Amino acid sequence: MSLVLQERRVLYEQIVNDIQKRNMFPEDRYEIAALLESMGWNDSRVSEQFGMQDVFELADFIWEQIQQRVAFTPFEPPPKRNLVYLVFELTKSFLRGVIFALPMAISVLSMLTLKFSLWSYEYLSVELATSIAIGTILSFIVVGGYTQAIARRGFFYLFQGYYNMGRRVTFKFIRLGYLTCLCSSVLIYGLNLAFNIFPADMFIYIVLYFFFLTSIWLSVTVMYILRRELTFTGLIILGIIIVYLLMSFTPLDIIFSQLISIFFVSVIGMLLVLYYFRQAERKEEKGITPQLPRMSITIYSVMPYFLYGFLYFFFLFIDRINAWSANEAYMPYFIWFRGEYELGLDFALLVLMIPLGVSEVIVHKLMLDLEDSQKRFWGSETDEMNRYFKKVYYKMLGIIVVASIASGALIWKGIFLANAWYSDYSGKLLIREDTITEFVFIVSLASYVILSIALMNAVILFSLSQAGLVNRSIIPAVGLNLIAGFLLSRWFEYHYAVFGLLAGSIVFAILTLRHMLRVLGKLDYYLYAAN
Repeated sequence: MSLVLQERRVLYEQIVNDIQKRNMFPEDRYEIAALLESMGWNDSRVSEQFGMQDVFELADFIWEQIQQRVAFTPFEPPPKRNLVYLVFELTKSFLRGVIFALPMAISVLSMLTLKFSLWSYEYLSVELATSIAIGTILSFIVVGGYTQAIARRGFFYLFQGYYNMGRRVTFKFIRLGYLTCLCSSVLIYGLNLAFNIFPADMFIYIVLYFFFLTSIWLSVTVMYILRRELTFTGLIILGIIIVYLLMSFTPLDIIFSQLISIFFVSVIGMLLVLYYFRQAERKEEKGITPQLPRMSITIYSVMPYFLYGFLYFFFLFIDRINAWSANEAYMPYFIWFRGEYELGLDFALLVLMIPLGVSEVIVHKLMLDLEDSQKRFWGSETDEMNRYFKKVYYKMLGIIVVASIASGALIWKGIFLANAWYSDYSGKLLIREDTITEFVFIVSLASYVILSIALMNAVILFSLSQAGLVNRSIIPAVGLNLIAGFLLSRWFEYHYAVFGLLAGSIVFAILTLRHMLRVLGKLDYYLYAAN
């Protein structure tokens, strides 16, 4: 009998600790009851384990114990963090941000040296390039919301050590992602059948690239939350090697070689995701597996992040759609791939690598400082705390601005210095002067420099659970990008659509900056609301 009581006591203490991990100072008994239910506790389970009537009775006991802990816990200032440890953590954060963008750089390098990557090829016909481009854009836009939902909800459980719950909720979103992909394919098939937009062979390529790339984006998101970013980089390299081997030693052409390789990478990616989750679950404490909240509640909680994922990728590709759909002398379909425009954007995208790393460092350091601030400042010193973090934010803003401009200058100089090497290697220049590619490269480079500032603000707001403020910032940016790019590409030349990207990036940066300053002015309130 004493053994049973001891086991109950251990379980009870674990529950109390888990409650305080989620919220150190719950508002009242009802908040504790809600937290218990979110952890999988219901009336029957409480009655079976503790002999209590319902969840609310258990919440009463926990509330009283937490009050005693608060009353008798002496104040201790936060310990100073070891400098070596802090440098190590910040360096790790920087590398994590850079590594996340590394596959993009590898794809560009592969195109420059091998003339192909996992899903592109320099000598494709315009029809095939159009099909692959449409499939790629659809994969990003359709699955973008699910990647954000997985990152938000999956990481929420993983951070607390609930790997089993993290795996289950992640694969629920992955299944929904595949289902949405399938429904989207049926929808575009119906539209193509009704309006004869593309010939059958182009449509098949669109759907195949759309489906397989969707699978890859879902798996890379899970690898990111499991902190396995280098694995995906390795898979991209492996995929490029497979394409090379299939093209060199089999009669298969580039399209079939890429499709086989993409299929292989997507399948291996998903299998690795399952393996990594199983490995992580072994670290989890054994015991009763908590129930997940109802899916309707989960969907409601991640909907702002889902919306942002959709809007963000739509924002990134609107200018392409405007440029490729602008009527020119030869337009066999309503969207027609234009390589000069795409090349300028691809080179400019490299500018995001360094700012993404710097942003990861900045946000990580800010979260550490915010955690310490809850011990450093008294409740009566909220105004002082708000002013302090506003000063910290201005420093962060200065750092990301300098890092983004420096990255832009580095890419600018690097591309034009590489022209001489590439001319000797292939007999042509990367970017010729006074061309559409150069024009798009310069304008999009400025756009991405500004966008990197907005993305840092967005990540901070996400960290404070203020996804709504981010969406209020990106919706006007999307609208301006769409309207300005559409009008300019119709009034002047098609490549003027890139000014829509520039205008949208400026608006996104300004609005996120305004929301950041508003949040920092009442930081105590937003910290409380985020808990």
